[in-house]
Amino acid sequence: MRNICMKVSYDGSDFNGFQNQPKGRTVQGEIERVLNILTREEIDIHASGRTDAGVHARGQVFHFLTESQIPIERFAIAMNTKLPDDIIILEAKEMPLDFHARHLAKRKTYRYSIDNGKFPDLFGRQYRLHVPVPLHSDKMRQALSYIVGTHDFTSFTSTRSVKPHHVRTIYEAKLMVDGPFIHIELTGNGFTYNMVRIIVGTLLKIGHGKRNPEDIVAILEGCERSLAGPTALPIGLMLKDVCYTD
Repeated sequence: MRNICMKVSYDGSDFNGFQNQPKGRTVQGEIERVLNILTREEIDIHASGRTDAGVHARGQVFHFLTESQIPIERFAIAMNTKLPDDIIILEAKEMPLDFHARHLAKRKTYRYSIDNGKFPDLFGRQYRLHVPVPLHSDKMRQALSYIVGTHDFTSFTSTRSVKPHHVRTIYEAKLMVDGPFIHIELTGNGFTYNMVRIIVGTLLKIGHGKRNPEDIVAILEGCERSLAGPTALPIGLMLKDVCYTD
């Protein structure tokens, strides 16, 4: 038995999320379909985490068990010849049998991109949320500083979450401006359901001057979803990287 780990990029625009669903096209479904063809086995993949419908990934990680003898250096090439154009396998590695893509992940980095130009940029509009009204990026950056650290993120979690608690640690929270584009990057030991999108939705309120950066402190302490801003659309969100070392 072999334990194969792969890194994958995908454009989430036309997917009903990563995880298999009763209806709709999923990233997991497409990958398992191709693996079943190549290995002639019924393969179940396990990812570092799920992404919602419309969310993209540059560095999602998954693993699976197989008895296939396909050489590891050929696995990614073989996959990419059969996968649709909106999924690309970037690399494949053989791992110890006890490796698990989700359980052993130490850090994840998400990026949310905003197009703050008057008119949307035609090339890349499916990867950035267009916000035509000018934003106060300095205030948004100040607000992000209150996110860093270990907090109960219940206020920034969907009410549909079934997790027993919402305590997470954010190691880094950055806001970068590149012309009309604003990129928000969060690196943490884990993220709750819709956490990044709700943080971004709250930052947009601050960027529009409708809330103050310091409000983040009270929102965190209140542990109530209604205290935070709206959930930003999935279009601008990307799982950038998953790290397995401390």
